[in-house]
Amino acid sequence: EEDKPVFLSIGYSTCHWCNVMERESYNDPEVGKLMNDSFVSIKVDREERPDIDKIYITVCQMMSRNGCGWPLNIIMTPDKKPFFTATYVPKTTRFGRVGLMGLIPRVNEAWQNRREDILSTANMVVNVLENYSTNTPGEELKQEVLKTAFEHLESGFDAEHGGFGPAPKFPSPHTLLFLLRHWSRTGDSKALLMVEKTLQGMSSGGMYDHVGFGFHRYSTDDQWFVPHFEKMLYGQALLAIAYAETYQATGKKEYEKIAKNIFTYVLRDMTSPEGVFYSAEDADSEGEEGKFYFWTKDEIENRLDKEEAELIIKVFNIEKEGNYIDQLKGEKTGDNIFHLEKPLEKISADKGVPLKTIELQLEKARQKLFTIREKRVHPYKDDKTLTDWNGLMIAALAKGAQAFDEPAYTNAAEKAADFILKNMRTSSGRLLHRYREGDAAIPAMAADYAYFTWGLLELYEASFKVKYLDAAIELTEDLLKHFWDKKNGGLFFSSDDSEKMLVPLKDFSDGAMPSGNSVSMLNLLRLGRITGNAKFEEKASEIGRLVSTEVSRFPTGYSQLLMALDFGLGPSYEVVISGKTNAKDTKKMLKAIRSRFIPNKVVILRPAEQEPPDIVRIAKFAENQVSIDGRSTAYVCLNYNCKLPTTDINEMLGLLKIMKVS
Repeated sequence: EEDKPVFLSIGYSTCHWCNVMERESYNDPEVGKLMNDSFVSIKVDREERPDIDKIYITVCQMMSRNGCGWPLNIIMTPDKKPFFTATYVPKTTRFGRVGLMGLIPRVNEAWQNRREDILSTANMVVNVLENYSTNTPGEELKQEVLKTAFEHLESGFDAEHGGFGPAPKFPSPHTLLFLLRHWSRTGDSKALLMVEKTLQGMSSGGMYDHVGFGFHRYSTDDQWFVPHFEKMLYGQALLAIAYAETYQATGKKEYEKIAKNIFTYVLRDMTSPEGVFYSAEDADSEGEEGKFYFWTKDEIENRLDKEEAELIIKVFNIEKEGNYIDQLKGEKTGDNIFHLEKPLEKISADKGVPLKTIELQLEKARQKLFTIREKRVHPYKDDKTLTDWNGLMIAALAKGAQAFDEPAYTNAAEKAADFILKNMRTSSGRLLHRYREGDAAIPAMAADYAYFTWGLLELYEASFKVKYLDAAIELTEDLLKHFWDKKNGGLFFSSDDSEKMLVPLKDFSDGAMPSGNSVSMLNLLRLGRITGNAKFEEKASEIGRLVSTEVSRFPTGYSQLLMALDFGLGPSYEVVISGKTNAKDTKKMLKAIRSRFIPNKVVILRPAEQEPPDIVRIAKFAENQVSIDGRSTAYVCLNYNCKLPTTDINEMLGLLKIMKVS
């Protein structure tokens, strides 16, 4: 109606430069008037609308030579066709970066006088985007691509600090999960070494919050020292899974400790009264990035006992002039980031004090520092609940419950899952994406269904409550009905009855988070094994074939999908434990499985106290798999080949071919 372009700014509430642009420009009356005179301006939270974000971040990647991120600013025609992209734009031009005060008049002049050129550019972008979003099936992926992916990761591995490539370093936990599976498949100790070195580097560095726990979003340097201080729910969930699985693989308590500390942080600071999980905490407080997390040496010496202060200063490398260098000024500020340069065992040996004593002293001092820090101005908390990210945290808690034999984690996961199933669905049972202050809204996207189904599958194996399997199957049927591309296969980002996007896109690459297609591929394989429904496995195979060319070319960009491939290729197991749910021998048998790293399996409990048990409704093959002589009995099937049942735990583990750490 106004014959103006649309200025679309996509960001998220804990994004540092999004907040800078808001303060500097969008809240400025001079900029505001200029924008309103020239544009219809729209602000979008990328976490609420990942479907919109996916479209325009793809456009940015096609149009920009300077990299893409957030804030993501797009100028487009009224029918959503983009012709300009940028990330952060200052108010006024500086250091060669054009400012809004100069940019807006130029765009307005072009819109008024050279519109045909703009429309031509916009149509060309849409044409390229349509071609970009078209996938056609290729050949079935083979085992060689798993080896190729490992070789690529090995070549980019930082042997000194852990992680991959130069700064900035992102955790990419699903890459570590792939490497654990490669180690389990091949016995190649280098894969496990890469995982351990990376996890140790992250938990020693400043990317880990040594006082209040949890991980920051990524490291700005290659040593995991200076983080970008946001804390994201999805990061906590994926890292907790990585530490828990590495504990299962190695038995090393250090990984158990970090995973449990992540859960402590999430359950303490990121959990709503309803039991679901908040999205993120900001990097900034009092207008300064990282301020909440910094410490001066004087503050530590003044607030702790002398012996405690000395220990904290030594262990965490606290300096009088500070160990943090302001990136703009290039000088130390007196602020310190807690980080470890030596393992506690070395400090224990240097001081001649038993390790246990050091650990107890440190924990006492940490609790004091945490109490002090709690009185500071906290970073802003993004208190919306997202179905997809909650699904990841439910999966993480359920995995932690199994690995560490901790029922409290199962209870927390159940509470969150039950809330979503009751309060974040439409009257017809379709999932919704976002909940906040009593309002559930926005049709769910493929990742919501994928991540939440992942959580439900893990929660079934932690609780053996069949209602979670029922929900996983129902949601998967909805996913296939409304998101599946009936022509070429694979899952569209958005459903067939959601708001119409510029073009229908699919997402396959596993970046900061794994894609909905990759997670669904593994979910479908697991559901296929549980239900015996071949349709699920066929759909999983179609997803793999749809991106086989791209995966073969750049396998490390698809680490979650490769985990699904690893499961599909096998060896993979179906394990039915038949026995009384609360009997000691049943619990021992389950603990023997859960405490070990057996990634490619589904586990079903056939409770002997029920006849017929409810699980047989879903897993019909378990109907006759009854306990022998009233004892807990394991039925193990490997690659569609079932072995004789056993009541002996060691024999069961032998059938599962447990990988031992050399």
